[in-house]
Parts: sequence; structure tokens; C-alpha cells
Amino acid sequence: MKPRVKPTVFLVTAIALAAAALASSHREAPYVTEHPKIDGTDFYMFRSYEPGREGFVTLVANYLPLQDPYGGPNYFFMDPEALYEIHIDNDGDAVEDLTFQFRFNSRLADITLPIGPDATPVSVPVINVGAISAGNTASLNIEETYSVSLVRGDRRKGHARAVSNADTGARTFLKPVDNIGNKSIPDYPSYSAAHVYNIRIPGCDQTGRMFVGQRKDPFVVNLGETFDLVNISNPLGPVDAERDDLADKNVTSLILELPISCLLKSNDRPVIGAWTTASLRQARVLDPTPNFSRPAVEGGPWVQVSRLSAPLVNELVIGLKDKNRFNSSEPKNDAQFAQYVTHPTLPAILEILFGSAGVRAPTLFPRTDLVAAFLTGLEGVNQNGSTAEMLRLNTSIAPTAADSQSNLGALGNDLAGFPNGRRPGDDVVDIALRVAMGVLLPADQAPSGQLPFTDGALCSVSLFDSTFPYLRTPIPGSPNNTP
Repeated sequence: MKPRVKPTVFLVTAIALAAAALASSHREAPYVTEHPKIDGTDFYMFRSYEPGREGFVTLVANYLPLQDPYGGPNYFFMDPEALYEIHIDNDGDAVEDLTFQFRFNSRLADITLPIGPDATPVSVPVINVGAISAGNTASLNIEETYSVSLVRGDRRKGHARAVSNADTGARTFLKPVDNIGNKSIPDYPSYSAAHVYNIRIPGCDQTGRMFVGQRKDPFVVNLGETFDLVNISNPLGPVDAERDDLADKNVTSLILELPISCLLKSNDRPVIGAWTTASLRQARVLDPTPNFSRPAVEGGPWVQVSRLSAPLVNELVIGLKDKNRFNSSEPKNDAQFAQYVTHPTLPAILEILFGSAGVRAPTLFPRTDLVAAFLTGLEGVNQNGSTAEMLRLNTSIAPTAADSQSNLGALGNDLAGFPNGRRPGDDVVDIALRVAMGVLLPADQAPSGQLPFTDGALCSVSLFDSTFPYLRTPIPGSPNNTP
């Protein structure tokens, strides 16, 4: 039997969700729109619900938003000059204790074809010249690889050790090429599955799993109408009446499945916090005569330019003037953004847009209760002692099987879901809309709190796989397999 949420916990949970959003963090800050390869779109953390894997936590960091499946000829390689990281705080001080660092590299095969009567070898302009499969990549012109390190302690000063392939001992991993199309890669599920690795984690006596590659974008939102002044045809339902505007988009995912025992500092501290970041070198000099591997010279210390944990914080909570600053900040310094939480603007915007129809924003100010929930975790659920914006997960709460999950997470009496971590099937959009307007506040503080707001695009666990890596096969650039 699922545990019932106590009314006080239920209320605080709901208030915390008001800081979630109408869309995830796709192109959420001015600077990252110039650098899509380091733009984090979504971050997930949940107890693995694949049968037999309940002793693990899955972390998913998605990057490079709004990928059109037909995005050739270059498709969506990661930035070899960037540092992608997943940080974990396991002692409640809002400072990373474990950091998984990802670095990417692209190797050019430089495939040539004999052209003309003299059979002159000429380099081809495309990414592949024939079909690709798990056992045959000879026709692939660019091969993307990556390495992963685990840093214990400070992300820049701590001790770093390489994550390795548990089966071969290799420290370099192959990343599958994006889903070019069904003629180029006739069996993409089998091809990508060959890139799921059992990994050996430094300092851990259990192995984990890892997949890095393109996936179908898991976020579900009626994006276009939402950002057109919430121009939704029926904002009161039904919840599945509108199109998911990301239904035809892909994303690049960094997915780790790690033993719970290797993440905790001690068994009496079961709550972990986590977030993902991307950093670039401080200096960049463009090469006036660039080649494939060296279009610029980069150096200097790492500078963080992207940050993400809970959905939409930077997109619809942080003011436009501070979005770049939030992306460069660390959780331990989040007090500087407190005003955006104590006096959230999203409800006021909805009142401006729909005030003539009687919509009124909640009147409780300052939102000290929201500060407590949003920045500290929920008492009795996932509080960990820190005051900072991060995704928190209580690893002692058992996962809910896929066929029993509520897409409303804790609001649906399913404590294994958002905001206790976040699963792919948690519908944070509808939750946020309703709670932002005060569905669980007294009527005198939330006159419109009982209206069933929705963006009309339904998210549920049925849209995802029930086994690792959970996110589904990316949409092919060409659906046909024509000879």
C-alpha cells in the first residue's frame, strides 16, 4: 500500500511545486541560446523502477534542446571544448561531494571516394556513406567518444579518478551517432543498445550502468501556446486535448544508474541533492585558418555557463536580468535569488492575462512557506539540511512500479515522484499551473485556487520505457527504409 501524504506535507509539497514551470529549461537564458551544445534542458533523478534494480538511482542530464530529427548534415555532436558535470551533495551543505565529469571528442575518419578517370581520392561531405549497425560502423565518417571521471570533494580541487568499462577496463566510451534515418541505421534500438555500458565506479564495490546518446525528448508541453501569453484553447481541460510541441524533437542524454550505497555519505543521511552544469574555458581565440579539430584555441579556467536541477527555475522564476547570473551560480549562493521565490511573478502574470475572466493570484506575501519548501526540501520527505535550489531525493523511499505511478507525483499520493526527485512521467506542467494559483491554499488567499488549469498536453509513464535507460529511441531523420 502506498503511504498517504500527511496534510501538512501535502500542502508544503504543493507550494514547492509552484516554483516549477510551464516548460522545461530549453533555451531559458540569453547566453545559452548562443551555445546550444551546453544548454541543459532537463534533469531527472529517481530510484530506478526497473524490476530488480531498486537498489540504484538513475540520473539523467539532457542537453542540446529542440533537435530536429532531420538535422543533417552535421547533426548534434557534443562540444569537445566543454565540461559537462553531474553534481551530488550527500551531506546537506549545498556543496558537491561527488561530481561526474563528461568530456567529449570527435574523430574524423575522413572517408574518401575515388573520383574521375584517375580515381583521385576526394573527401566526402557527409557523415556516413553507407548503412550502420552495432557491429559495422565502417561507413561512419565521424566517431564521437567520451570519457567520464568521478571527482570526490570540490569539483576543481578534489581527487579525480576515471570511470571505466566494467567488462573491458576501457576508459574511453563510444557514443552512438544520432538517428540519421532508417536507411542509414535500419535497427537503431539495437545499435544504441550496444552503447549501454556496465561501469566500474572509483571507490565503489558495485558496478553501475551508463548510456550517453540521443533520445526522444522526454519533456511534454504545449510550448508554443504557453509562451504566446498562455494562448491555450481550453486552459481548464481536458488534460489531453492539446499537442505536445516537443513530440517531434530529440535531445542528447547523459544517463547514469548508480548504486545507492555508493552515493550516500552514511545510511542515516538517505537524502541526496543533485544538479547538472556545463562549463567552458574562460578564453577563446578563433583560428583564422580553422580545420576540423581546431576551429579555435581555448584556455584558462573553467567557467560555468549552464545550471539545471528542478524544472523551469531559470525559465519562469528567475527574472530576465539575472538568468545568465543564475546559470553561473552554485547552490550554496542561492540566497541572492530569494526575492524571486518570496514574491513569485508567475501567478501575477496569469492574473494580468486572465483577470478579465475573474482569475486572481494568491495573496499570501511574502512566501516564506515557499522559501522553506523550495530551498530546503520537504520536512518528513526529502529535507537534507541545506538551503539551496537543487533536486532532492530521499533514497529510503521505495520506487513505485511503472504501472502504478501517478503522473502527479506527491500530489497524487506517490511519494516516489516529483518533487521527491523527478521521474520522466511526472507531469510537472499541470501540477505547477494549478498549485501556482493556490489549489491547496485557503480560498481567501487563493480565489482561483480550485480552477483545474492545464496546458492540455498529458505526460505519463506510458510515454517511456520501464527499463534502463528509460527514455525512448530518438525519432529518425527519415522514417522510410527505401532502397
